[in-house]
Order: sequence, then C-alpha cells, then structure tokens
Amino acid sequence: MKKILVLGGTRFFGKRLVELLLEDPENDVVILTRGTTVDPFGDRLRRIHADRTHPDELAAAIGNQMWDVVYDNICYSPDEAMAACRIFNNKTNRYILTSSQSVYDPSPEILREDRFDPGAYPIQGGGKVDLPYSEAKRQAEAVFLQQAAFPVAAVRFPIVLGVDDYTRRLHFHIEHVRQGEPIGIPNPEARISFIRSDEAANILLWLGRSSLTGPVNACSDGFITIGEMISLIEQASGRQAVVQTGTEDRHMSPFGIGQSWYMDTAKAQAAGCSFLSLSDWLPELVTDLNRSYADHHIRTL
Repeated sequence: MKKILVLGGTRFFGKRLVELLLEDPENDVVILTRGTTVDPFGDRLRRIHADRTHPDELAAAIGNQMWDVVYDNICYSPDEAMAACRIFNNKTNRYILTSSQSVYDPSPEILREDRFDPGAYPIQGGGKVDLPYSEAKRQAEAVFLQQAAFPVAAVRFPIVLGVDDYTRRLHFHIEHVRQGEPIGIPNPEARISFIRSDEAANILLWLGRSSLTGPVNACSDGFITIGEMISLIEQASGRQAVVQTGTEDRHMSPFGIGQSWYMDTAKAQAAGCSFLSLSDWLPELVTDLNRSYADHHIRTL
C-alpha cells in the first residue's frame, strides 16, 4: 500500500490526478484541503484540513505521518516552499512540485531545462503577494532543490487547457471571436506550448512513479503560433477574428506574448514519458468549446 498526499486536489488537473490515483487499489490517497471546495471523492479517500499558507496549521495536519509520494500543486512562494521542506523532512520518500513554464523568459529558441537552473539561483524569502508569479515559481523551485532533504522533481507545465479550465483563457478567445470583439495580440507569430488538463494529470502520475528529479519540462508535442490558434477558432465558429496589436486591457489576450515561449521535453521523453500531440487535441477542444456556445444559444432561443 502506497500512502500518497495531494496538496491541491479538488479542481482542474489536481482533481484529475486524484481520480487516477484512486484507480489503483494499492494507493492510500489523502488530500489536504481547506474544506472550502466540495470534492467528488466521497469515502474513497481521506482528508486532512489545513491552509498550507499557514505553516503551523500544515505541520499540525501532517503530524508524524509518513508518505511515499507528496504532490504539491499549490506552492506559490519561497516561504511556502521553505515551510514544506521543514515539515516534510523525514516524512516523504518523494516530492513532486508543480512548477511552471513561467520560470523561463520568452525566447525565440525552444526552452530546455538548463535555461533556468534552480540549483544555482539565489534564494530570497517572500510570500505569494510579495513576488510576481514567475519569480515566485523560480524561488519555490530554488528552495526545494537546494534545501529539501528528500528527492524532488519540479514539473514545469505551460498553460493548461481543457473544458474544465476555471481560468477560461481559451474560452476568452472563442467568446471574443464569436462576439466580434477585438483581441489584443502583440505578436501573432509567437510560438507557444500548451498541455491538456488530463494529460497534465497523467504526467504527474507518471512522475510520481519515476525516479526522475530536478526540473522537468512537460507539454504536449509540438507548438502553435497565436495566429494559428486564432485561425482554428475562426474555422470552428465561421467568424472572422478582430485582431489588434494593442487594445484596452480587458480585451488583451491571456496568450498575448511578444516573443515565442515554447518548451523542449527531451529529458522526460528519455526517461520514458510520452506526450499527446498538440495538433491532434487542440482543434478538437476548440471545436467542442465553440459547440458549447452554439448549443447554449439554441437552448436560450
């Protein structure tokens, strides 16, 4: 029996990860939750309650329990990482940190893990509100990979998409095209990586079972330009996008990068991981999301 703890398992790809873990009867799955989000797991798992941003609460909730794997999907600052290194010292055999492609600056060249080395990055303290998201993720990686006494893998996800994406970033583009509203896109030729939410969950599952450590890029095979993504939406909706290099902030694309921002996954693939093809699933997702708007319109007539 494997004891597995998931921090951040009640929505999006974290929830999908928990579902995958529960498929194996050899897993004893526990989620750490504040209790503010209802989850669908019923009595199939145990719950411990704490706010991970309060170290004393987290330490009390963990107690002296020992874990085979800890998945941390909700670490957003170096202070949270430092607390976790202390609290889980001698209490876990493996720690999977969900990091982000945001640790990299945009670049015309494909991004490999060595572009940002957390093992040599100067550490500074701070909470979630003290640092920009990208710097907070760099710092969290640096803390874990320099200070943790247990093995850590930091998986760097790009923007995660799916029908269950609560941030609705792809939805934003479909809505704007359907409604004829302008979309601010500084560079339609910029290349970008994505990953689907169920794929992200599968990668986390695989990484927890592997022996890979350090930073690990994880994205769907291939890339797409922002302009090509808009073309997919135009084809699905039958409408022409109104693309502008600059607009009011409320119309600026959440994917509106000025330079390419896409990753290489050779490290994970060499360790036996496989990825979905972006060109296979992204057009299907765009079509499905567009159809949901069309169906809603029909139902409201």
